[in-house]
Amino acid sequence: MLNILIFILVEITGSCEDIRHMLRWGAAGTLDIAQDHEYYRLITAMFLHFSLQHLGNNMLVLLFIGDCLERNLGKVRYALIYFLGGAGANLLSVFHEVYVNEYVVSAGASGGVFAAIGGLLYVVVRNKGHIENFTSRQLLILAFLSLYHGLTSTGVNNMAHLGGLVLGFLFALLFYHRRKSSIPVR
Repeated sequence: MLNILIFILVEITGSCEDIRHMLRWGAAGTLDIAQDHEYYRLITAMFLHFSLQHLGNNMLVLLFIGDCLERNLGKVRYALIYFLGGAGANLLSVFHEVYVNEYVVSAGASGGVFAAIGGLLYVVVRNKGHIENFTSRQLLILAFLSLYHGLTSTGVNNMAHLGGLVLGFLFALLFYHRRKSSIPVR
């Protein structure tokens, strides 16, 4: 909901397609973070989107994946995976951009969304390959197709996607503890 509200505010005050306007709102500019130490951008960029389609795609995946992950982890652990995974994915992206000498401006919830996918993948694996309506095969296909789409498209932060996926899986490893069955084993 916060992503949608911020998108509306960005559009009321300017345009999500204006890079300078997005930087004023807190988009992740490599130089702003690496040289000017504006680390808050690692988080604020998670709530900004460059188009209505960009916002819609992220929110649609989050609606299904995030909801299931939240039911299985609880609100606090889910929020930790989303925020730590998203901010960590943005940080990995900045490190990569500095390493390859590519300075860009990025924004979007994708790092957090991919962290939710990675987290749910771990939960599904721990539950013998399925939980609720999800199977490990479905999540792997979703992750693969999403990563493939990023690799074949322009203007996509692939490092944030991959970083979010891996970080989400690792955070779920720390935060998820499978509930024991209440049925006694004989």
